Amino acid sequence: MSIKFKKLNNTIIKCKKCPRLINFSKKIAFEKKKKNINEIYWGKPVTGFGDISAKLMIIGLAPAAHGGTRTGRAFTGDKSGDFLFKSLHFAKIANQSFSNHINDGLTLKSTYITNILKCVPPGDKPLGIELINCSNHFKNEILNLKNLKVIVALGKVAFDNCLKFYKKNYKFDKKLIFKHGKKYNLPDKKILIASYHPSPRNVNTKIINYKMMKNLFTKAIQII
Repeated sequence: MSIKFKKLNNTIIKCKKCPRLINFSKKIAFEKKKKNINEIYWGKPVTGFGDISAKLMIIGLAPAAHGGTRTGRAFTGDKSGDFLFKSLHFAKIANQSFSNHINDGLTLKSTYITNILKCVPPGDKPLGIELINCSNHFKNEILNLKNLKVIVALGKVAFDNCLKFYKKNYKFDKKLIFKHGKKYNLPDKKILIASYHPSPRNVNTKIINYKMMKNLFTKAIQII
């Protein structure tokens, strides 16, 4: 990992800008889930992870309460992660089809995974000010990924906040519509692809399925 990314990750982990989120993460780490009662929860902001030479970036909303907030790695130890990594393994992006804990041997090919919000929000509903507070971390992640070509946004919140970064930092005023599989050209020549989030609710209601997700990532890899 580069010195820049180490500094960025340390800044994220030590961030205290959102007391509501910090307190909620600590509460989750203290109370725990019954089946994880003997585990030591991470209970802090969760950084991105993967290949810092990545051409593909995958962004979600926030770490799950008993996923990333427990394990210390995004999309790790929860059902959304199970769905995501099964799809990434099919597309030959991940070396394995599961993401259980931070030392499970997972590696990513030319891919970096992160969340717009680095802390879990109560009810999965972040406040506007919390998204603003966290936007600088996301900005630094994008700027430090020098080879980045494609961004896949999992869910409308991730999609909208990615666009906010571009509208704030570039001459870009296009109104882009969130639609699964839709590709958009960004002002810095990157491509943004919208995707439904692989949340249990979306999977159970069949808003998204493995075929849709596999096809999306297969196409994303072809672009880069």
